Amino acid sequence: MNLSNNTFIGFERSTRHGLSSVLTYLLGSKNNFTGKIPSFICELRSLSILDLSNNNFSGSISQCMEKLNSSISVLNLCQNHLSGDLPESVFENLRSLDVGHNQLAGKLPRSLIHFSNLEVFNVESNKINDTFPFWMSSLQKLQVLVLRSNAFHGPIHQASFLKMKIIDISHNHLIGTLPADYFLNWTAMSSLEVRTNEDQSTEPYMGDKSAIDFSGNRVEGEIPRSIGLLKELHVLNLSNNAFTGHIPSSMGNLSALESLDVSRNKLSGAIPQELGNLSFLAYMNFSHNHLRGLVPGGTQFRRQPCSSFGYNSGLFGSSLDDDCPSSQQDETPDAEEEDEHEEVFSWIAAAIGFGPGIVLGLTIGYILFVYKPEWFRNKHRSRSTTTR
Repeated sequence: MNLSNNTFIGFERSTRHGLSSVLTYLLGSKNNFTGKIPSFICELRSLSILDLSNNNFSGSISQCMEKLNSSISVLNLCQNHLSGDLPESVFENLRSLDVGHNQLAGKLPRSLIHFSNLEVFNVESNKINDTFPFWMSSLQKLQVLVLRSNAFHGPIHQASFLKMKIIDISHNHLIGTLPADYFLNWTAMSSLEVRTNEDQSTEPYMGDKSAIDFSGNRVEGEIPRSIGLLKELHVLNLSNNAFTGHIPSSMGNLSALESLDVSRNKLSGAIPQELGNLSFLAYMNFSHNHLRGLVPGGTQFRRQPCSSFGYNSGLFGSSLDDDCPSSQQDETPDAEEEDEHEEVFSWIAAAIGFGPGIVLGLTIGYILFVYKPEWFRNKHRSRSTTTR
């Protein structure tokens, strides 16, 4: 049953009866539903996909949904006004759980460790106050983890996310350092992974893009050299932290990289010349660091605006204008600039697809479609002009 994209304000009584044994999809997104999630949904024992996103539901996620545990695989409750904690013992067979943009609080339920089928987990923009869930690395199928804009705190403990394709832990209060081998076992983002038949069968839905966003925290120390192992990585954002030391030359191995942001850290030394060979690197930002030396002369670097290198102590090269601001100038951005910077890199990692035989797909292109940086808009604008 698809009720999406309407102006419904409630479920009629006649809709509630005679459905419990047959209904497998209930899609009610983008309506004007209010109040608590209706209790009759708990009686839909054959329900596989439930999407009530983009409504005005309030209250907590009912424990009665435990009755759906044996059937439901996709649950999308994002963009509502739900509050309280995530239930401890509900939805152990879920493949995708999206409760982003609500008012959920408390800690992540440790029962998540038993959600062995979980592939997508999104709690973006809530009030969850917990430590980094390194224990979720035991979920062998987890591919998308979005913890953005909550109150996660403490160190980012080392974790081996074998299947991870997208991780967004930005805009929290995470601290600590990342050891040199931090990304050693993130094999889904490297070329070391041998894809199974199951992986290949879902590829039309998943796309081939991987992304890491650790921005807006307080992570210190050097950027791990093992980042260079992630040859399938397309988007890397480490901005607005306290990283020190040199940018690792191993980043030159990231042959698929399209977007790189290491701005607003305490990085020193030179930008590795190896980065000049990254032919897909269309957006980059090295500004507001303590970088010195020759800027790589690759074509992609020469196309960057001066702002990509500004407020550093001694960068020079053909990519820089004479009036490019140096670190001796005022480094304090105004509020408008900072808000714009955050908006450019604000992206949700996962979307749900409903193809025949596959109830879950990951639309990773959403990253560069909804909140695409200026370089992406310009590229497509020029392409359309050429076509005309």
